[in-house]
Amino acid sequence: MTTKQLETAYRIACERYAEHGVNVEAAIKKLTTVAISIHCWQGDDVRGFENSGTSVGDGLAVTGNYPGRARTPDELRADFEQAIALIPGTHRFNLHASYAETGGRRVDRDALGAEHFKNWIAWAKSRKIGLDLNPTYFSHPKVVGGLTLTSPDKAIRRFWIEHGIRCREIGATIGKALGKTCLTNLWIPDGMKDTPSDRRAPRERLVESLDAIFAPKIDRRHNLDSVEPKLFGIGAESYTAGSHEFYLAYAVSRGTLLTLDAGHYHPTECISDKISSVLTFLPEIALHVSRGVRWDSDHVVTLTDSLQAIAQEIVWGGYLGRTHIGLDYFDASINRVAAWVIGTRNMLKALLLALTAPIARLKQAELTGDYTTRLALMEEMKTLPFGAVWDHYCHRMGVPVGAAWLAEVQGYEKRVLSLRG
Repeated sequence: MTTKQLETAYRIACERYAEHGVNVEAAIKKLTTVAISIHCWQGDDVRGFENSGTSVGDGLAVTGNYPGRARTPDELRADFEQAIALIPGTHRFNLHASYAETGGRRVDRDALGAEHFKNWIAWAKSRKIGLDLNPTYFSHPKVVGGLTLTSPDKAIRRFWIEHGIRCREIGATIGKALGKTCLTNLWIPDGMKDTPSDRRAPRERLVESLDAIFAPKIDRRHNLDSVEPKLFGIGAESYTAGSHEFYLAYAVSRGTLLTLDAGHYHPTECISDKISSVLTFLPEIALHVSRGVRWDSDHVVTLTDSLQAIAQEIVWGGYLGRTHIGLDYFDASINRVAAWVIGTRNMLKALLLALTAPIARLKQAELTGDYTTRLALMEEMKTLPFGAVWDHYCHRMGVPVGAAWLAEVQGYEKRVLSLRG
């Protein structure tokens, strides 16, 4: 499509939206302020760069063996740079602690420091992007019986408490160095495969462990703390200590953020309905957007009704400034760079769809009890010429329009990924 054709289609689309009272230019301007935290672990199948092995385990599983997995930090950074060149906007990179660079030396997780992330910080500074961080409470010999912060073994708990403290310190160093607040998000796999006889004691130990991790005062301008609940995991089907109710109460009582992961609830649940409830009591939240198929399977984010519902709740509720949007999926059955591009572009599409909705008219109709108009307008939204708006946005931001990005990824695969063996 030529530039003239793009502009003509966009002008017609703007006119159509204006009939419903929607200012498309204002919507696009708003979207340019949104930074998605794009997860590093899609690029290398959650393996990280520790010396302690490559298996994931502990409630996580990556399927597929598509060629071209990033094997080094430099390869991962290069792959991500290729991805963000095809995604409109300026975004963030979300790291796990297991992606530390230790120069080939064995540095255990309770001894990690900011010096092990200096290359990531320098790279992010050169790219003018922010970094986020996650302590890594899996794939380690001290995840004993699937337990970390809830372990009845005090020494095991102490090890993982120290890891959490170190990660908060690293997050603060990252945030200060980049001038962009780092979000440090804590998730643990602790649970039981079969019905436990004692649900209370592990949760009491978890409170004690978390309080120890969050005890050191850290400037919130540099680092924000968030806790992430989960309903179940592989090997923890019957009980998870860090449930939604547990972490919601903890976040409200301790002043941390709460991370809502789209795959961490019952398959019939969608986190969209939780957003306004949680933000009634918390100033900010974080999201891990993924796509579960039958279970928490972390498929690449697609433009589903669930994704659109999440975006609508954020935008229509006026929560964009209070929500830290991150992605969380890993698919090793397709080109990993393409997976980043597809998922992030879909998240942005969902947000732009929500921003171009006639929300003022929808809310007014609802307020007056005119549910007929509300339903009619919601259905009309589905056939408005959104594609022309999205194409214009991509063109304006200097990234490929439509599926043109795919040829660039295929070229990168031929030049780079296929040579990795």
